[in-house]
Order: sequence, then C-alpha cells, then structure tokens
Amino acid sequence: MDPSSPDWLGASRRAAAGLRTMLAEHPTIAERVRETGTRGEGGDRTLEIDAAAEEIVFRELDALHSAGARFTAVSEERGVIDFGGDGTVVVVDPIDGSLNAKRGLPHHAVSIAVAEGPTMADVVFGFVQDFGPDEEWVAHRGHGARLNGMPLDGTLGERRVKGRLEVVGVESADPRWVVASADTLAGVAHRIRAIGTMASAICQVAGARFDGMVSLRNCRAVDAAAAQLIAREAGAHVAFIAYDDPLAAPLDLEPHSPVVAARTAQGLAELTRVPATMKT
Repeated sequence: MDPSSPDWLGASRRAAAGLRTMLAEHPTIAERVRETGTRGEGGDRTLEIDAAAEEIVFRELDALHSAGARFTAVSEERGVIDFGGDGTVVVVDPIDGSLNAKRGLPHHAVSIAVAEGPTMADVVFGFVQDFGPDEEWVAHRGHGARLNGMPLDGTLGERRVKGRLEVVGVESADPRWVVASADTLAGVAHRIRAIGTMASAICQVAGARFDGMVSLRNCRAVDAAAAQLIAREAGAHVAFIAYDDPLAAPLDLEPHSPVVAARTAQGLAELTRVPATMKT
C-alpha cells in the first residue's frame, strides 16, 4: 500500500488490543451470552459483546476519518457507513466466531479488510487477530502475508492420505448442510475440522495447517474479505464459487457464495464440488 495512506495496520492493532481488553473484562459465559434485543444489519441477534466490539473498532475508524481518511465502512452490526467514501471500502467483522466467544471456545477473531474497489479482488489489506491462540495474520497485496510478524511460506503445498486432502476445514457447519455435502466431502477429505470462524479457518489454509477449507453455504464479505487476501498472499488459492471470476464476490452484507480455499489449484478444484447448495 502507499506509505502515505492511512495507518490501517496501526488502527487494526489498536482495535484488537481494545477488543482483547473488553473480552477479558467479560470472561464468563453468563456475561457473554447477553443480547441487546436487536439484530445487526447482517441479520444475527446482537450480543452485548458484539455491540461493544463494534464500538471499539469504529472508534479507530472515526480517528482515521478525523485524520483525513475517506472510505465507506461495511460492518456486520451497523451496515454501510459513509466516511466520505472515495472508492475505498473497509470491511469489518468485530467478532467473527461470536458463538465461540460467548461460549468460551478458543477461536474468535476481529477481521478488517481494506479494498480499493467493490469486490474481493480489490482487497489490498487484510488483518485477522484470532484471540484464542493470540495470532495476528496480516497481508498487504503484493507483499506477502505474515503470522505474528513472521513471513508465511508461499511455496508450501498440501498433504494427502490415499489421494484425499489430509485435513480440510469446514465452516457453516449446520448439520443439515454437513449431511447434504457429506458424500462429496468424504471423497475429497481424509479428516475434517470445524473451528467455528470463517476468517480463522481461511487463515489456517494460509498457514498450511489446513490443506483446504470450504464453507457449506454462502458466506458474507465481513467473514472472508481479510482472510482471503491473507491466504492468497501466502500462496493459497481462493474462489467464491457462485461466480465465473473467483474473486468477483461483492463487498456488501449479503451472503452471495460459498468460499473455498486450498493450498493448490487441484485441491481447490476438488473442494469446489463440496457445497451441496448455494441457498442461505
């Protein structure tokens, strides 16, 4: 990114630090399951921790705007917010994996992406902080990806067992979608893992921990925008399979397409056959 552009990484890190503190101040399940009584623009019931998390992230966006940055924010809870948008789009999920967060399960993350246009292909910065393992995943388009400051190896391939991908992540793991996709998945994957956050699951492919991942239903941009850039900058392949152009999914709040990621083009092609339906 242009060195004169807003300090997206600094703002993301400050937001992550604020979120970490907020979560530490609400450590119990009883505290984390409280709902506000409303639904966010993404359609989910809003937890008090969701609302607090978004306030923390938007505090940083407000500061960038006050310093001269112009952009449009797309956020799970508030929807589309105009900060004097000049074509730059900031896509925010303050807590991806909020079900994990409220139940005390490890993987839950803040996801922040910055794009120079309206689609996944236009994302130029991706930031995912996974609070469970305390891992920071960052990518700038054309400059590779990093995990906790260390470059990720873009040459890593995949592992297979008896011709199948050794470990495949599965998200949107409603039992009905799992059943509908099971036969095809069994032909592709030796073992599956569902960690409960789209952003973190895609990042596992970036780190070559998963050989691939697949969402079993349409995903939203707020869940995948940052991580898909991180994965691609780490040498992985990503496709939003409802589109002929694999990165044409728009950066809005609608769930348009399943997302598939893999360490190799062959793995990606195999996994694109897994989602049984594109209906939400």
